[in-house]
Amino acid sequence: MKFYDEKILPRLIDFACGMGQVMKTRAQVVPLAEGRVLEIGIGTGLNLSFYDRAKVSAIVGVDPAAQMQTLARQRAADIGIPVEMVALELGQIQAADASFDSIVCTFTLCTIPDPLAALKEMRRVLKPGGKLLFSEHGRAPDAKVRVWQDRITPLWKPLAGGCHLNRDIPALLAAGGFHIREVQSSYLPGPRPMTWVWRGWAS
Repeated sequence: MKFYDEKILPRLIDFACGMGQVMKTRAQVVPLAEGRVLEIGIGTGLNLSFYDRAKVSAIVGVDPAAQMQTLARQRAADIGIPVEMVALELGQIQAADASFDSIVCTFTLCTIPDPLAALKEMRRVLKPGGKLLFSEHGRAPDAKVRVWQDRITPLWKPLAGGCHLNRDIPALLAAGGFHIREVQSSYLPGPRPMTWVWRGWAS
């Protein structure tokens, strides 16, 4: 599994999370970021090309998977914004309270082992009036789809970097102390247990 996790999984995730419809959802939220930005789960840097260099002064990307950062560094070199990448869990970042203007979290809450603790840490480091910009997949509204999400998740997690198909993202955001201000939700093309997506922003 070590070879799979270090050599194969990063490329698979980059491919799956970089498909056309997924990239379109990223393009709807990432350009809204401004000021000093914290990106949660920067991974291979798929969001980097969507940041507006006229609005963003710096990006700090946090991701425990250091093996993802080779591709991310290549993409960071092309965007004209300073990017710092930290191979740590979110709770380990030494950031002061209220130190970021925006937080970007895309297709990441599904994999964080303790998403509620992570959201509380995001709330701590986000400035008053700042935005948490999100695009996340998770628990579908249709009962039959939810049954399959619950069945598949235990098998899916070890193959997909710990991804949970059945997390209720709006409920997690609320429990983490955030208020959703704008949200859209829909199925993306593909298998329904894997493609129900919310995108929007919270404060």
